Amino acid sequence: MTETEFLSIAEGVLNQIEISLEHAADAVDADIECSRSGNVLEIEFIDSASKIIVNTQSPMQEIWVAARSGGFHFRMIDGRWRDTREDTELFSALSTLASEQAGKSLTISA
Repeated sequence: MTETEFLSIAEGVLNQIEISLEHAADAVDADIECSRSGNVLEIEFIDSASKIIVNTQSPMQEIWVAARSGGFHFRMIDGRWRDTREDTELFSALSTLASEQAGKSLTISA
């Protein structure tokens, strides 16, 4: 995939994460703030005073996630963003990480 293709796809992924997270937070009345600065999406969990950072890494063609429980790298494999270590799908991993930090069950979907 070219860098332009990667950037376009990654931008769509960040947008989808933000939209899905807002819906999920509303559904369970979780106090979560999202903010974007370029290729970085910052998700702030107000009640737990914690954050998840999601950003794109063009040279590696990866999406990186930094959460309280650690850092994760996701690469497009067969049309899905997969963790390079544990093969977990991005949206599933984000659902788990966000639920842990929010203290409420959140589902983030593609």
